[in-house]
Amino acid sequence: MKSFGLLFRIFLAIILGIAIGSFVNNWFIRFFATFNDIFGSFLGFIIPLIIIGFIVPGIGSLGKGAGKLLGLTAVIAYTSTIIAGIIAFISAKLLYPSLLTQQSLQSFSDPSKALSSGFIEIEMPPPMEVMTALLLSFVIGLGIAAIKGDVLYKLSLDFRDIIHLVIEKVIIPLLPFHIFGIFANMTAAGQVSTILSVFAKVFVMIIVLHLLYLFLQYSFAGMISKQNPIKMIQTMAPAYFTALGTQSSAATIPVTLKHAKKLKVRSSIADFTIPLLANIHLSGSTITIVSCALAVIFLQGDAASFSTIFPFIIMLGFTMVAAPGVPGGAVMAAVGLLKSMLGFDATMVSLMIALYLAQDSLGTACNVTGDGAITSITDTLRKRTAKEEASIL
Repeated sequence: MKSFGLLFRIFLAIILGIAIGSFVNNWFIRFFATFNDIFGSFLGFIIPLIIIGFIVPGIGSLGKGAGKLLGLTAVIAYTSTIIAGIIAFISAKLLYPSLLTQQSLQSFSDPSKALSSGFIEIEMPPPMEVMTALLLSFVIGLGIAAIKGDVLYKLSLDFRDIIHLVIEKVIIPLLPFHIFGIFANMTAAGQVSTILSVFAKVFVMIIVLHLLYLFLQYSFAGMISKQNPIKMIQTMAPAYFTALGTQSSAATIPVTLKHAKKLKVRSSIADFTIPLLANIHLSGSTITIVSCALAVIFLQGDAASFSTIFPFIIMLGFTMVAAPGVPGGAVMAAVGLLKSMLGFDATMVSLMIALYLAQDSLGTACNVTGDGAITSITDTLRKRTAKEEASIL
């Protein structure tokens, strides 16, 4: 399998998972569920270390400009997330009256409960929470840049090399098997087909919005960096398909980082922005959550105004920051907002969870693929700023 590219192996894992999961017995599913539990636990353990391993030396190598880069990247990512939510709202208001006229609300429970569990569970608690890792990385990285700490910087480079080795020798080779197990389990449980049979039109709209928004992101990135946006999207395709299987932006960081560097982006910028964006850039998840929430509201016979949804979108961008490390984490992080800001009851929340989890991987894929565009935009703007500062001096 090593002779084939990662994209081919991931695509093959998805196809085989769906095909085999439709007829194999429960023992086979539970065998791979055991592998997925162990591998998933390891991913949860290693994700904070990946964040520290890449962000700390990334900030440290940027010197005095690190704080500016952090602010620039965060502003672009958050703006992208908000714009994605607004586009989803406008699309839903225009299309749902015709798309959902013949649909009625049905009660779904959380579909994750239908998945088969593994034979054993091995707990691998992460050394820290994702947000803790992010904050720690910012503090140490900015500190290294400020005091020019050579010892700490060299230590962070050695730690990054160790993380690179783990990614190259463990995570990347096992990813296709992990993806195969996820899709086989979901197919055997029948959760996706059940929900898609009722909300197929909503999902088609969401997928189209994801693709259109990615094209919009890369059109802007290509315009300012003078690259072909279609070729840029093709370069990031492996990250898209990896995210389809992992359902986690953070777990897809190794693949996203590898291919983002092929977009004529400086390695020092990519090493900093990709782990950061995996946790703060959630345009795909925002499109999905807003679209699904409006669908549930519409099926209840209610209508949501922009003045109601916009504050929800604003808060959603902050609330989901800690969610990318966990498959389906975005919607779970949004449950509080759905109840408090949109008035969702228990039935509506259950339906929302079912809708989101049925296509969680698509939103995640949009998130990570868009990270490449944001990285390219950030790199281009940083180059222009550096030239302007140099010309003034």
